[in-house]
Amino acid sequence: MAAYAALALTWGSSFLLIKVALGGSGSGPGPGSGSGSGSGFTVGGVAVGRIVLGAAALVVLMALSRTRWPRERWLWAHLAVVGVLLCLAPFLLFSWAGEHLPSGLSAILNATTPIWTALAVTAASRTAGRGERLTRGQVAGVALGVVGVAVVLGLWRVVADASFAASVPAQLACLGATACYGTGFAWMRRFVTGRHGHGPLAVAAGQVGSAAVLGLLLSPVLVPRLISGGVGAPGAAPVLALVALGVLGTGLAYVWSTFVLVEWGSLAASSVTYLTPLVGVLAGVAVLGERVTWNEPVGALVVVVSVLLVQQRWPRRSPAAPLP
Repeated sequence: MAAYAALALTWGSSFLLIKVALGGSGSGPGPGSGSGSGSGFTVGGVAVGRIVLGAAALVVLMALSRTRWPRERWLWAHLAVVGVLLCLAPFLLFSWAGEHLPSGLSAILNATTPIWTALAVTAASRTAGRGERLTRGQVAGVALGVVGVAVVLGLWRVVADASFAASVPAQLACLGATACYGTGFAWMRRFVTGRHGHGPLAVAAGQVGSAAVLGLLLSPVLVPRLISGGVGAPGAAPVLALVALGVLGTGLAYVWSTFVLVEWGSLAASSVTYLTPLVGVLAGVAVLGERVTWNEPVGALVVVVSVLLVQQRWPRRSPAAPLP
């Protein structure tokens, strides 16, 4: 229970930590507000910094547990792809979105990850010639998820509210990040899982380590400036937030996730997905004073129901037939 609670709190508060690391102190009345005042890290600094810190934490765990590093070149190539899809690309997108959106809204949009995962896994299986198809219930879940996201975003305000329209690119960046997550999980399922004798810690360290190396190599482009404004030093809050985001959210969370998976099983372990938006919204309200509009929790509830349908966990009397 302790590991499960730590996982929910860590992943749920990641969006708050991103906001603080960027130097934000609040996001005002709603989408489109600025990141607040304060000296923090740049978007690239937050994204690459958390990956490097997470990789360092996992390297320490590898050394303490005397876990063997992968030696297969083909595996490292796939881990590099997974590192881009599950770390580098989405972290950059979420960090950029964090400059323009309330942290709670980012947390809600992150809950769409299982929907993208189901679509990506299905597409990958059909490409591989296995012919797996979504059931009618899963298709209904995907459609309902689109409706839920539209409610969360409040798309009816695009024409009437200019400030909201300006925040749409940041909201789309969050959805792009979750699409990266879904594609990354599908890639891992097809090319990594079950194809080697390495445990979850070695795979996680290889994945995050690869992302860290790529991030550092690309740092002249991704991190032209480490500190927002380019002068001075970041405050204590952004530094602590970035350390927590890297060591906990990008490092130790993998260990907690594996422990919960082994002890509770995949069904119970994945239920943490439903708690992270709640934690994210509450953290944003309590710490940053963010305001929540009525459509965000309503849309989040619709998204959760859609995820249950996509993951085929909605109670039903008989199995749903696959689409013809």
